[in-house]
Amino acid sequence: MGRIKTYRLAVVTLCAAVSIGFAMQQHDSRSKRAGAMQISQIEDTSSPRLPALPSDRAAEASLPAPQVRLAAAVAEPSSPPAILPQETEARPADCAVTLSARTGAGAMVALDLEAPCFASERVTIHHSGLMFTEVTQPDGTLRVEVPALAEHALFIASFASGAGATATTDVPALPFYDRIALQWRGESGLALHANEFGAAGDEAGHVWAAAAGDLTRTARGEGGFLTRLGDAASPEARMAEVYTFPAAAAKKAGAVTLTIEAKITEANCGRGLEAQTLQRRLGRSLRASDLTLAMPDCSAAGDFLVLKNLLEDLKIAAN
Repeated sequence: MGRIKTYRLAVVTLCAAVSIGFAMQQHDSRSKRAGAMQISQIEDTSSPRLPALPSDRAAEASLPAPQVRLAAAVAEPSSPPAILPQETEARPADCAVTLSARTGAGAMVALDLEAPCFASERVTIHHSGLMFTEVTQPDGTLRVEVPALAEHALFIASFASGAGATATTDVPALPFYDRIALQWRGESGLALHANEFGAAGDEAGHVWAAAAGDLTRTARGEGGFLTRLGDAASPEARMAEVYTFPAAAAKKAGAVTLTIEAKITEANCGRGLEAQTLQRRLGRSLRASDLTLAMPDCSAAGDFLVLKNLLEDLKIAAN
């Protein structure tokens, strides 16, 4: 009897469980259908749909590949490749030094120097023992007139570097002139004076650097002229003064007294001066003499020394 009750209780429990499970299944089914219906009826009316963001892979694909850009540049017909200028070999400047000589009136010689690589530089001119220093122009040229001391005249232009040039010319009129030159180096204060036929002071026949005369007067046989050579502004320059007298064509007889004056300055006081004279006279060859002068002390600065008998006076005969 007890076992039968037990079976009944088990059957009742099983039926109840099945009923409850069926009821829950039906409830879940209705809930799912109701939920699906609610979702399908929702409409988004508040804002427009946002665009979809590109993925990383799409962004990478949008970047141009280097090979594609290079191919486009090569295939571009409207952009021809630029032509680079060709390098030309630099040519050195023509540094040749040339010197020409041309004979003129009064037994003078015009020298023309061209030295394109020696602009504004010192150059020394040599001629038969005569030496003086000049400075070229900014373009390397120089023009200077020199009293000839030889009938077959040779001129040399030399720079400190050793570069230079030579020129020659004939001076057939030279035998008609007497020439006396005084040359020195640096600030010597020296000057050559010629007193023609007794002229003194500021008279017309007193020829020196401040009253040099002219070639026209000499061509008429009335007197001589003085030529100053060298650039005194350059340091330790070689300077020269040359006096010319037309001895073979003089209109007047007499004597020309030649003297050398030395101004005592702070640059030369208390020391010895060295100089040289060059003399060419009618019928004589060129003669050179060296001079050494002892200058007074600096208390005498501003005074002058008149040096006589250092040069032989000219004896002039009328023609």
